[in-house]
This record gives sequence, C-alpha cells and structure tokens, in this order.
Amino acid sequence: MKPIKIKIDKVKNNPNNPRIIKDYKFDKLVKSISEFPEMLKLRPIVVDEDNIILGGNMRYKAAVKAGLTEIYAIQADGLTEKQKKEFIIKDNSSFGEWDWDLLANEWQNKDLKDWGLDVWQPEEEIDYSVLDEIDVEEQINTMYEQTKKSIILEYPAKDFEPIKKMYDELKTKEVDLSDLFYKAMQNYEA
Repeated sequence: MKPIKIKIDKVKNNPNNPRIIKDYKFDKLVKSISEFPEMLKLRPIVVDEDNIILGGNMRYKAAVKAGLTEIYAIQADGLTEKQKKEFIIKDNSSFGEWDWDLLANEWQNKDLKDWGLDVWQPEEEIDYSVLDEIDVEEQINTMYEQTKKSIILEYPAKDFEPIKKMYDELKTKEVDLSDLFYKAMQNYEA
C-alpha cells in the first residue's frame, strides 16, 4: 500500500484510541513534525474506509497543531471491527527496547531529547554532602517505631466461629479492638 496525500480535515480522530500523550511530549512531537514534515510520508497515518484513524492519532493531532493542511495516509479497507481494534493496540505496542550504549555513542543527547526520547541527563550537579548530616540508623529506628505492628492470635478450630462472630459484632460497633485487647491483657493476672 502506498500512502496517499489527503486533506487533513477529511481525517477523523478515533474516539476509542486508548493511547494518550503528555503535554511536554506532545509539544516535542509538534516541533518534530514542524521541522521534518516529510517524516509523515515515511510514517503515514493509517485510516479505515471512513477515514477514522487506526494508527497515528498523536501524529495527526500534532500535524493539526503544526498547521499542516494535508497529511499522508494509508487506507486499510475491508478490516472487521475486531481487526480494527486489534490493529489499534498492536500499532501502539512497543515490543523492543532501546540499545542505550549505541544511542549514547552514535547520537547526541540533545537531539534525542528534542526528538522525543527520554534521555537521562543530569540538569545540574547534585550536592550529596547534606546526606552526611543524616543519622541513617536513627531514621530507620524512627520509621520502625512509627510503623503499625500486628499480633496474630490462633484459636482451635472449634472455638474459631464464636470468636469470629464476637469480633465481627465489635467491629460493627466501631470498637477499637487493639485497645480492647491491650486493656484486657493489662487486667490479666498471671
């Protein structure tokens, strides 16, 4: 199938597209399409026979925002509704992963970032010396003291149902069971 050029206002956005794009990434896509609109001929929008987008919703939206009046599309005729739904998901699935070593050695981080790839790059030097002032052991002990703890009570099978019934009744009355148990233990004489 060869891409055809069609008026952008003839293409219909797909309301059932499950893919979204965040504002800053969308802005990068708009910039990318504005600077390199020929990319859309190489990676056209896929539409059905009613010109509803099956693949390329974000590229379409970015092309509209970039002010393009025409767009390249491939029309996928004769697909069943199930096949259309399947295409929408499969077209947006990312099966591969980036080879970060190759990217680092062959491309500039700035270019990759401008083209929409999230690249790790420290914005500024981070001063870790403030960590020297933190007493890690004290922080761990504080977290431990503030964490809820639990005790598991075990009952013989024959006693479980009546105890569970009492427990459930007390919970419905919003009784603080941990406090009730604690007071009962304090009053118990060994």
